[in-house]
Amino acid sequence: MTVRRPITLGLTGSIGMGKSTVAAMFAEAGVPVFDADAAVHALQGADGRIVAAIEAAFPGTTGPNGVDRGALGAIVLGDPAELARLEAIVHPAVGEERAAFLARHADAPIVLFDVPLLFETGGESRVDRVVVVSAPPEIQRARVLKRSGMTPAKLDAILARQLPDQEKVARADFVVPTGGSLDATRRAVAAIIACLDARETPLS
Repeated sequence: MTVRRPITLGLTGSIGMGKSTVAAMFAEAGVPVFDADAAVHALQGADGRIVAAIEAAFPGTTGPNGVDRGALGAIVLGDPAELARLEAIVHPAVGEERAAFLARHADAPIVLFDVPLLFETGGESRVDRVVVVSAPPEIQRARVLKRSGMTPAKLDAILARQLPDQEKVARADFVVPTGGSLDATRRAVAAIIACLDARETPLS
């Protein structure tokens, strides 16, 4: 007997492109969403299951509320070796959360993985289709620079670590434009869901 599994969608996009808004639209349409950033925050938060391992590897970077992201960031950012040590703790745990999510939603026709650095980490190889959220650069910059504490220099540094938007768009299976109205964006999401009907569901 053949067993079908959900179509796995990877959702990504550069900073300020509206990825969280689009993820929420998929969720509103009934698609289960796995938020990779939220999973990491939970794992590193108060009573998070990797807090002890991070403290052992990076003494003084945790407290009653879990990982002190500022203290940890000061150690690993700009140091590839230290970042790799951290990733060796975080990535397997996130993988376990991802597997548990898939098991919980094994009967869903589509599931969505919201992964900010999908292409940058090779995550596209772990999903069936990739959705990229994109907006014109001037809209992107205006959105991001409204954020508290954000400066043009900080934004440029963030963008330098991310795959350029045009390359993400070129590698996408679907593109959701977010430079227009919310209704237009919602229609694009609905069109993707409609396109991925049961006939396309991969066999396990």
